Amino acid sequence: MFWIVASTIVAMFMAVVMIFIRLRSSKRPTSIKRIILPPLFMSTGAFMFLFPVFQVRWIQVLESLSVGIIFSIFLIKTSKFEIHKGQIYLIPSKAFIVILFGLLAVRIIMKIIIGSTISFGETSGMFFLIAFGMILAWRLAMLYKFKQLEKKLE
Repeated sequence: MFWIVASTIVAMFMAVVMIFIRLRSSKRPTSIKRIILPPLFMSTGAFMFLFPVFQVRWIQVLESLSVGIIFSIFLIKTSKFEIHKGQIYLIPSKAFIVILFGLLAVRIIMKIIIGSTISFGETSGMFFLIAFGMILAWRLAMLYKFKQLEKKLE
């Protein structure tokens, strides 16, 4: 029970940090580098799967990534770009904060339900994959939107 509570607190802290980063980053023009680096940095977390306690079955991998991709739809819909003074900016959405905390609440509820039937390590692995699937799909969609606007600038 301690680990579920601790990981939930960490997830909430990360959500708050992400909101502040997103709001700050909207003041500067975006770039391909700023879009693709977050999933690359997050991918290092996959090293957790080297340890047997975190390993999950392939069906769990597919389920987790699918849920992450479904969750990303909300983030994709609220990520808008705008051309301002010849540069591309990510426009902050007021719905982003609500969506982010809503997704966090759904993940917490899922974690409580799933955590009662499988081990903490497997639950951790699955929720890493959900988060990774979500950020990867979201950032790929952002990259596509960015490239479309970049073509308009040329």
